Amino acid sequence: MYKQGVGDFKYYVGISSLAQIATREDRVCVLNILGGESSEVTPTGHEYSGGNVAFGTSPGRRGQVLETKLGNVPVYNNVREGLVDGHRFNCGVIYLPPSASRDGVAELIRVNPELKKIFMVTEKMSVHDAREIRAMGQANGIDIFGANCLGVADSWNQVRIGGALGGDTPAEALKKGSIAIFSNSGNFTTTIATYLRMAGWGTTTLISSGKDVYIHYAAPEFAFALANDARTKAAVLYSEPGGYYELDATFTKPVVACIVGRWKSKLTRAVGHAGAMAGGSDDAAGKERWFMDKFGVDSIFSPDKPIFSAKGAVVTNIAHIPAALTAVMRENATRQDFAPEGSLALKPWFGSNQHLALPAALDIPVVAAASPYDEQIAAFARQIGTVLPRQTMKDCSGASQMDAKTQITSLHGVSMLDAAQNSLEANVSLALLHEAGGENDRKLVNVAIGAELNLHGSSVLAAAQAAREAGNAPNSVLATAASIIGPRRAQRAHEAVKALIDVFAKVGLANALDGSFDVKAIATDAATRELLVSGTRDARAKAMLAGLKARGAHSVFVRYLESLDGHPSADAVLAAITTTLAWGPLMRKRISRLTAESLPWWMRLFGTLIGASVDADRHEADRFCGIAIADILGKHSLTELAYVALFGRAPEAAHLFAFQTLMGLLLTNGPGAISAQGAKGAVSSDGPESPERVQLNKGLVGFLTHTGYAHGGNGYEGIAFLLEQFRDSGLKDPTDPGHGIDLKALASRYVDEYATYKSKKKTTGSLDIQKIPGVNHPVFKDRPVNYDPREVYVRELFAKRGEYNVFHEYYRALVQALFDAGVSRNVYCVNVDAVIAALLLKMLWERYRNGAFSEPALETAAFTVFLYPRMVGCAAEVDDHMNRGRNMDTRTPASQVRFVA
Repeated sequence: MYKQGVGDFKYYVGISSLAQIATREDRVCVLNILGGESSEVTPTGHEYSGGNVAFGTSPGRRGQVLETKLGNVPVYNNVREGLVDGHRFNCGVIYLPPSASRDGVAELIRVNPELKKIFMVTEKMSVHDAREIRAMGQANGIDIFGANCLGVADSWNQVRIGGALGGDTPAEALKKGSIAIFSNSGNFTTTIATYLRMAGWGTTTLISSGKDVYIHYAAPEFAFALANDARTKAAVLYSEPGGYYELDATFTKPVVACIVGRWKSKLTRAVGHAGAMAGGSDDAAGKERWFMDKFGVDSIFSPDKPIFSAKGAVVTNIAHIPAALTAVMRENATRQDFAPEGSLALKPWFGSNQHLALPAALDIPVVAAASPYDEQIAAFARQIGTVLPRQTMKDCSGASQMDAKTQITSLHGVSMLDAAQNSLEANVSLALLHEAGGENDRKLVNVAIGAELNLHGSSVLAAAQAAREAGNAPNSVLATAASIIGPRRAQRAHEAVKALIDVFAKVGLANALDGSFDVKAIATDAATRELLVSGTRDARAKAMLAGLKARGAHSVFVRYLESLDGHPSADAVLAAITTTLAWGPLMRKRISRLTAESLPWWMRLFGTLIGASVDADRHEADRFCGIAIADILGKHSLTELAYVALFGRAPEAAHLFAFQTLMGLLLTNGPGAISAQGAKGAVSSDGPESPERVQLNKGLVGFLTHTGYAHGGNGYEGIAFLLEQFRDSGLKDPTDPGHGIDLKALASRYVDEYATYKSKKKTTGSLDIQKIPGVNHPVFKDRPVNYDPREVYVRELFAKRGEYNVFHEYYRALVQALFDAGVSRNVYCVNVDAVIAALLLKMLWERYRNGAFSEPALETAAFTVFLYPRMVGCAAEVDDHMNRGRNMDTRTPASQVRFVA
């Protein structure tokens, strides 16, 4: 038995006072000094302590050094080499892995008779090794701290040994005072010291005890050293469940005990620190009772219910420690060490009441942030729009996602079933502005894109027509047109948007539709004026402004443009329209400034591609598809114009509804779709981290070149399939339920033919069996009957409207016949490609029968109807990738690439 100072221990305790734990005379040897954690924190502790690290070890690295501001710390292969070179130390710090820590302790003790203290930062020590370390320490008269700790520090001596107490600037966090801290948590040791400093209490010695099953320097040893330290007037203990160390401690000075972890009592295994075991009487509630008995109090201290005694108080929230300590010390006639420096209570540095007038109790005042956060917040306040972190976007998206269970995709949180209820112009807003917008937004989109449809006399139309006459598929025709709408085609409009954003951000414009805003009060410099207006009349700009007026569209930016002396250009009008669209999402930081500045290019691309899908002879000097330009800009919606472009005539109400529904359903199929991968890959190869290099038209070309007859062209294949099935049926009106055709027999006839075909293929060993267009995807293998949720939605939607479609019903009869004949193991779903074919053929059957719409035209329409909405959905992917992606982040890793022979 060893006796030391005050109190008896059944084991060795060499430290009699907290003042001896970390002194300026201590010299330290750090094992694994060049390890990741040690190399980060040791230099700070060394500098704070005036250079207390004598040397360190790292096997195989003799001759290397750890650089610090006070000079280089030498590194040796082992402890003995350092001693042979003349270095002396009395403290060892262990940064070794758990499996090597016991041997590290043994090495320190075996070769250095001057050793007095060991600090073990290592966590997850085995109980077996901890017992052996304990035995070695006791046998050789050495005090051991830890394991799983952040070492110790002394604010009076300005010393830190083993770990990161005080963080990167210990001199700021560890202010000299009269309170000692003993904590199971290393990080909270520093946090508590900071809380105390804010309340006017400084610290003496701080000990991070760790929370392994074995706490080598525990609460009894701390209480003993606390009693003998004349500097320390009181202590704070932070304690977690597990262990009876606190119960055995006898405190002779005031203590505030913070007991945490009541929630752990419901667990049956270790959580957090290794020793924080649930169950038994050493849980949080048990420890609260121990300390309440020691202090003579009957409840927990809180600001609302301050219960304490001269001996101490029990808290369960570290934020309550300063108030409890002040109350206890006041009971002991002791004041704070210095004037309080502030409060760490949560105070908002920025906020938004969303334009609501809140009562005082709810309207929390915003305070100035501490440096350097105040500068960052000021910069954030000046920032227009959002800025997203760069990340790898190969198989992910911030724009679209697919629900794995339902196979329903969403775009910016809007399900495609809901998007099917939007017009095409509303879905343009959804894709690029992250919200469908209101009526005014739709008017603006109609004019912006409508102005780009007529390509009469342009090189774009000539190129598209040449591609069409060369026999190219619709996607290749549109890709030809997109290639010409390069960055220079949108550069002036892009610069105009930048100028408008700068001008109106300075005056604090909140609402782009504010009719009372005085646009004449804005000072316009010569460069901005030259960018927006000129002395030459622009017929296209005039037509766009007339279209806005005819529609009753509102815009501060358009009013500002019209208030300037001179004639606005078409680029300036397009910029004013798109800035109006972007302003709300921009101010709410829903989109980035980059997105807002890209909008004119997108509008030009969308209009051009829809226009290029139409044969050249339907583009006239003042008309598009027979519609006057004035009516395009001032009357018709983009949805109507897309219908006319595709089918060559004005739509009936029922047909327009079906067309709009299709547009919404086809907007996106998630980031994994081939079309989306093509778009994202094109942006990634441009280098999205350098937005000035990203070419939006190339992103759309990437989507178009990745779209073909098997992807996006399934509607084409479905049309061809349905034409073959109904060729000799005599069908007159596909909307008439009394059509007189036995759909079940028609389906069974085809199934018999398909079963024979499939059997022959298998007999000859061929695996290349042609699938039936429009069925069998997606497949929910655990269900006897499969449904594509989009097909179900369309079927139910038209049923409510009382509309019948024989082609849709045939598909449903077909999947049942395939199952009844044993061709399929379950009932296949009718998918959205079949819906495209069925809806289109229903709309065009009459014109097809009378020869007004040819079979190739039908098939082209089925392909193109996919391209219109998907180009909008892929624009959302391009924009998202441009804001979030990294260069070349769609590349497949070499380890995943296979060779197929």
